[in-house]
Amino acid sequence: MAFLGEVGTVAGGMGGSIAAILVGVNMGVNPVFAAVAGAAVGGLGILPGFLAGYAIGLIGHKLEKWIPDGLDPHIGGLIIAPVARAIASFSTPLVDSTLLSVGDAIVMAADQSPLVMGFLLGGIIKVMCTSPLSSMALTAILGLQGLAMGIASIACVGGAFTNGIILKRMGFGDSSNIIAVMLEPLTQADLVAENPLPIYLSSFIGGGFSGIAAAKLGIINNAPGTASTIPGLLAPFAFNSAQDVFLALAFAAVGGIAGGYVTDYIFRGAAILKAERNRFSMAK
Repeated sequence: MAFLGEVGTVAGGMGGSIAAILVGVNMGVNPVFAAVAGAAVGGLGILPGFLAGYAIGLIGHKLEKWIPDGLDPHIGGLIIAPVARAIASFSTPLVDSTLLSVGDAIVMAADQSPLVMGFLLGGIIKVMCTSPLSSMALTAILGLQGLAMGIASIACVGGAFTNGIILKRMGFGDSSNIIAVMLEPLTQADLVAENPLPIYLSSFIGGGFSGIAAAKLGIINNAPGTASTIPGLLAPFAFNSAQDVFLALAFAAVGGIAGGYVTDYIFRGAAILKAERNRFSMAK
């Protein structure tokens, strides 16, 4: 468990470097330039890393045009490393004074009102997890840790059962869609976008119920950015007793399933009322 905690801590601290590398590579810049930029922003946050990666992606192509072949790793590295570090360093105070302050406020609120924040934070994070936005990136950017991150990670696990129940009960997709949305909701972004109201509502309810379970058992998670089904399932074991985590996951699964059935009941009831109103109108 201590080893898993070390893995989570080290991996969480690499967010800025990984962001710079992946953004640069996806913008088509020389992979060497992207790797140099990532190494240069080591120890900084994920959002400054994103900004450095975008900057390198914009200037990298221009450097490749006038640097002779064979010298690009050396000259390019000498230019890109300080540029990437400067951009990330200058943006860090702005990030710290805004987004991280928001994250600190969420952490404090979760500690002061755990059950209320368990429901609200769990529901919101699960909606983010199900939407095309990334709950992992959001929690990493906000730097969530402790009970707040524990709520977020357990909510994503419990909410997975909610997503599976609502897709099954309302006939959205087939078995492969149900399995995929439970393991990684972003793979089913098109299906979610076609049925946003029942899926997002169920995600909020199921994630909220699951968040309450995490808050009640005091589950903490000091690995920011692990708000997704599989990472959320594994990361809490590094910072809590296995018994507490298993209990939280069990209660989260029950809460997630309940959230799916509650939402299905709401929408089926609404459909029945609509049908009755239509029948009454036709009778008149």
